Amino acid sequence: MANTALSAFTRAILFNRFSTNSLTPSLNRNAIAFFATATGATKINVNVGTIGHIDHGKTTLTSAITRVQAKKGFAKHVKFDEIDKGKEEKKRGITINVAHIGYESPARRYSHTDCPGHSDFIKNMICGTSQMDVAVLVIAATDGVMEQTKEHLILAKQVGVKNMVIFINKADLVEDDVLDLVEIEARELLTIHGFDGDATPVIRGSALAALEGGDVSCIDKLLQALDSLPEPDRNEQDTFVMPIGSKTAITGRGTVIVGTLERGVLKKGDKVEIKGDGQTLQTTASDIHVFGKSVKEVRAGDHCGVLCRGVKADTVKRGMWAGHPGAVTITNRVKVELYLLSEAENGRKIGIRTGFTDKMYCSTWDQVGRFDMNNELLMPGEHTSATVLLMKDMPLRKGMPFTLREGSSKTTIARGIISDLEDHVAVEKHNLKKSAEKI
Repeated sequence: MANTALSAFTRAILFNRFSTNSLTPSLNRNAIAFFATATGATKINVNVGTIGHIDHGKTTLTSAITRVQAKKGFAKHVKFDEIDKGKEEKKRGITINVAHIGYESPARRYSHTDCPGHSDFIKNMICGTSQMDVAVLVIAATDGVMEQTKEHLILAKQVGVKNMVIFINKADLVEDDVLDLVEIEARELLTIHGFDGDATPVIRGSALAALEGGDVSCIDKLLQALDSLPEPDRNEQDTFVMPIGSKTAITGRGTVIVGTLERGVLKKGDKVEIKGDGQTLQTTASDIHVFGKSVKEVRAGDHCGVLCRGVKADTVKRGMWAGHPGAVTITNRVKVELYLLSEAENGRKIGIRTGFTDKMYCSTWDQVGRFDMNNELLMPGEHTSATVLLMKDMPLRKGMPFTLREGSSKTTIARGIISDLEDHVAVEKHNLKKSAEKI
């Protein structure tokens, strides 16, 4: 999503209080009216999202969930064509930008991320899944498992998604024996990629039928499956940190930054540092909103908008992190453990040489990085240690996972983990090779 574009969730936050202008009124009313008066604020918040191949029904399912839950008083229905549609989406009728929708069950409150299926927009998909507690893998029974299905599972595992639910969509269009084969294939795929395929809940149904007022039992079963999953672990003891997913300016008041708290507790009036992209900004959290409702504090796992006093919108970019003073560390040089995906894992057929340079995706940011490896050549399926030099200082810490994508093929070719942070290195005239050689 472009930094200047308003996500559906950002618009929803602004509509209720921050702005006097009506931004996409039907979306605002539908998406947030329920949450402005909800009593479910004490329920645990679970971040859930839909992933899967293009045209398999992810956005239809998201809209169907809000329709069914609206009938029970647990949501406001958000129509298919109201879920954050950009210019290109309107032309093609598919989702590109990440959209955030809110709904509840009797037991929990859900912040739902509708992730895109375009390989061209994997960057948004990574940002969407970076703090997802549960992923709903949508597979069309008419197609079965596709290439993007596999790639999304690799990314979901890489960014730390622990729980998975399989939704076999368009089940009304095929015979039962075909559904059985799709389920077997899906479970095997999850097992291959490190999930518990045998224990993963599988729901069969038609999202379109539920959306159009037909059989809604599949939606009820999906919510029951989500409610039955273990509560996500929340780190509320450490200092507040929140990766920024989007932002927008509020004239005369500051900038709203939107994201999901990774850890800690943020209270209204707290001092906040925003770091990344080579910058450090000082501000105050003058207001906090959760789906249009102003709250005094938010905790780890909550998806929220924070109004930052005195911050200009053009200085904040997606990928920067907000945190209490001193909580966020930025640098442009790190040591990593790197694994090059094999051809069987949809990786490269040939290896990469030390000095390989391409985009590194980590948390909600992406940066061009140069990988100086311990080995002269790394072959698919092999592992090595490496030192990475980034173009700009970005938020980093030990143990963070990252993904390496090849720009030419737009495919995921490697994954790794940050093993140590090094001191900042000046990059002259955007020349990573020359700067690395000086080191």
